[in-house]
Amino acid sequence: MQLLKVCELFAGVGGFRLGLESTGHYEVVWSNQWEPSTKAQHASKVYGARFGTENHSNTNIEEVPTSEIPDHDILVGGFPCQDYSVATTLKNSKGLIGKKGVLWWSIHRILAEKENKPKYLFLENVDRLLKSPSEQRGRDFAIMLRSLSNLGYAVEWRVINAAEYGMPQRRRRIFFLAYHRSSAVFEALEKSSPSDWVLTNGIISSAFPLESDAENTRNFELGRDLVSLSKNFNAGKGPSPFLNSGICVNGKVFTSKTKPCFDGHKAVLGDVLQNGSADPSLYIDADSLPKWEYLKGSKKETRKTRTGFEYSYSEGSMVFPDALDQPSRTIITGEGGKSPSRFKHVVQTSKGLRRLSPIELERLNMFPDNHTKLDGISDAKRAFFMGNALVVGVVEKIGAALFQKIEVLEKQLQS
Repeated sequence: MQLLKVCELFAGVGGFRLGLESTGHYEVVWSNQWEPSTKAQHASKVYGARFGTENHSNTNIEEVPTSEIPDHDILVGGFPCQDYSVATTLKNSKGLIGKKGVLWWSIHRILAEKENKPKYLFLENVDRLLKSPSEQRGRDFAIMLRSLSNLGYAVEWRVINAAEYGMPQRRRRIFFLAYHRSSAVFEALEKSSPSDWVLTNGIISSAFPLESDAENTRNFELGRDLVSLSKNFNAGKGPSPFLNSGICVNGKVFTSKTKPCFDGHKAVLGDVLQNGSADPSLYIDADSLPKWEYLKGSKKETRKTRTGFEYSYSEGSMVFPDALDQPSRTIITGEGGKSPSRFKHVVQTSKGLRRLSPIELERLNMFPDNHTKLDGISDAKRAFFMGNALVVGVVEKIGAALFQKIEVLEKQLQS
């Protein structure tokens, strides 16, 4: 079987590309990375330095005509988590206009306008997507599933914590695959028992096995009209009906609460450390240590707003320093810089307490060492990249399982 051609959107510094191309089954034919909040396009520069600038776009995806995007087999990307509500519909606009600046609709626009639609989608987001917005829990994900269904795609999803499958960071994200009705995978999913697909037969379950029994399941159908769905889905303000695993076929949703099943090697924070070679600037000096201890510690105190209003504030303590015999906490975008912080990682070494290096942060996301090292890119910016990145190992395993499933099904069709 030939390599699958990939279009990578919201590419960042190339986590999807690293994961997919490491399988030997995928080839990125076009990519886009554009950061709206800065003139200096640091992530795009790193991407171009690592993979080349040919067929790489550093333009706002909303302004890129679909005609400029080459045909591809699979569209991938970790798109921003935003408000996905539907603004209006127009008869002459393919039935849909989402809010300007909401980049989900750029994906939708490409899928709607492509004559040769990609057969597969592979997308990633924060797991709160299943529960947003707070006033209509689950509405945003319902809009995505229904809009993809209207475009001819079936979807399977799973919330995956990388550490629960042996990877060195506790990073919980939702990954979802979509299959166009012209694909053999769509046909197989449509014919399968929903619970069997989610638990054993599906692509994500083959990459990341589950315990055999789901704790609970739900079935419901999404109305076809996106405007009505946007206004009315779960308007009663109850909990989201979407659980951590599920599928949606022809607007019909099956979702279940599942548990991971893994008995392999479990990587921990200590495995990624640059023992003896970390930069001296990472070490915490005695003068700033009390501030670190205060921020990491428990608190119960009276605070005052700028307007003079007093209120009670309390929070629990954090492990300080971070445990080396456990997977790390989730990297955040503010991980870099010397200033004391409650959320930055601090490790105890033979030379004292220190923050994590850019290389160690890359290793926690399973990137190659110094992937983000480039002239003009600060260590704080490199940390920011990793706070935004995904765990490459998750993409690699799902990508390999997807290719294998496609290969098996296509061979069955030919025989």
